[in-house]
Amino acid sequence: MKPLAVLVPGIDKKIITSATIIDDTKTSFRNDTDENYSPKNNEGYLGKVTVRRALESSQNIPFVKMLENITPQTSVKYLKKMGITTLTDKDINLALALGGIEKGISPLEMASAYATIANDGTYIEPIFYSKITTSNGSTLLKPKQKTKRVFSKSVAYVLKQLLTQPVKGSNGTASNCSISNMDVAAKTGTTDDNYDRWLCGFTNYYTGVTWYGYDLNEKINYSGHQNPASVIWSNVMKSIHSGLSSRYFEKPNDVMCIKICKSTGLEANPSCGDTYDEYFLKGTIPQKCTQHNSKNTGITSNTINKTENINNSNKNDTQNVNNVIDYNSTTTNTNTDSNTINTTNNTVNNSKNNTNTNTNKNSTQNNTTTNSNNSNNSNKSNTNKNTTNNNASSNSNSTLKYKNTNSSSSTVNNANTSSITNVTQHSNSQY
Repeated sequence: MKPLAVLVPGIDKKIITSATIIDDTKTSFRNDTDENYSPKNNEGYLGKVTVRRALESSQNIPFVKMLENITPQTSVKYLKKMGITTLTDKDINLALALGGIEKGISPLEMASAYATIANDGTYIEPIFYSKITTSNGSTLLKPKQKTKRVFSKSVAYVLKQLLTQPVKGSNGTASNCSISNMDVAAKTGTTDDNYDRWLCGFTNYYTGVTWYGYDLNEKINYSGHQNPASVIWSNVMKSIHSGLSSRYFEKPNDVMCIKICKSTGLEANPSCGDTYDEYFLKGTIPQKCTQHNSKNTGITSNTINKTENINNSNKNDTQNVNNVIDYNSTTTNTNTDSNTINTTNNTVNNSKNNTNTNTNKNSTQNNTTTNSNNSNNSNKSNTNKNTTNNNASSNSNSTLKYKNTNSSSSTVNNANTSSITNVTQHSNSQY
């Protein structure tokens, strides 16, 4: 949920960049009703970190701080544009950053929302079939599939590159989801008391979402350190990508790659020791780092206080959005119980030449999701409880596959038409 609720609006509105510095320390938040909201990190606090580093190990506090600056109202508007239909007025609070919403989100809608990033910022309405024909090939019915531009291709690319960090980073929570000779973007998710596990991710071919849990809330116990949802996601995605040509995310011309000082989030100078390459929208490149200049010892990063937005530009049309965000406020969290099937894996294929007819066999859950070109660490136990037995997700060019028992996986192939292909059984007994 963090990428959808926080990173999408934050990057699109240029409130944050991938290199923005945020103070990851224990924080209590206060909302309009003066109720305290004190989320915790799963793996401790890191201090001042970049957005990229916070995403890598799915730190909670930085994302709540970012959402306070972005505002939950803005986040809800973006989520609705990406096809999320279950939001209520009670969800307009800071817990939204971590997936704490009243009715939860189905794997179907989560997959179609992530597919918006994979499809370069265009949301494509989910559908179950591409067309219905007679025995002689005449078309009887063809669905009208809606599409909507939510954000630019450049914003989508910055998001894609950010989402490779949980896969590539040394502290990444989705390191087992890498696929040889492919760019993979992925995000894990965990709810309170380990009731739910998620993996949401995509390549240029497919977008897939896996939810792992029980119909009635029960703690998930498993051996080893790997998220069971990511294990299923990885097995399904590696299988369907077998034999496919290598494909990598393509950088638009107006996205800039700049070497960044990791400790300050500013553009590195020759004296900066720990540096890395980062991607920026036009007008958001940070100032030069002066902390590691031999003549200066001060840190020159901007600080965001409370809900003040970053919108400072220098004379060269360069917007400095590197900052330290620190707040003291509170937000209410709303938890509700709703039932879902044990594990759901929705995968959307984003290639351009696939048309298939739709027949579902032995499906306990019919979920489809779509894309044309193509995790979320939530702090609420109700985050993913909105799955029903007939969920449709669309992609402008799609083929769907599922694997169900108590765990179900669906893959969608996107060509200029969308279609559902098959449903197969997938046992989750090993998890």
